[in-house]
Amino acid sequence: MGLEGLGRFADPGVLILTSLAGGDKHGYALIKDIEDLAGVRLGPGTLYGALSRLDQRGLVVTLPMRDRRRPYRLTAAGAAALRGYLEHTAEVSRSGLRRLEAFA
Repeated sequence: MGLEGLGRFADPGVLILTSLAGGDKHGYALIKDIEDLAGVRLGPGTLYGALSRLDQRGLVVTLPMRDRRRPYRLTAAGAAALRGYLEHTAEVSRSGLRRLEAFA
């Protein structure tokens, strides 16, 4: 059976922050990196809508245009938020795996 019934763990904001943790990127580079990283292809509407929300929350910053592209950068607040989310997710994952040991 796979994970079809559970859906994908693909929150666009988390994927974008994770991608930007590897360095500044413009929109297309984010789309490609996220696809390589998570197997999820974000459409432009999803990507730019999420980037706008992340920017409004101070988690990313929009940089000046370079070569007709607008790059984005993870802020310190964005890095802290991502770290907290990933640490929490890792703990939940460890707990879930321990509980699944009964089924092994």
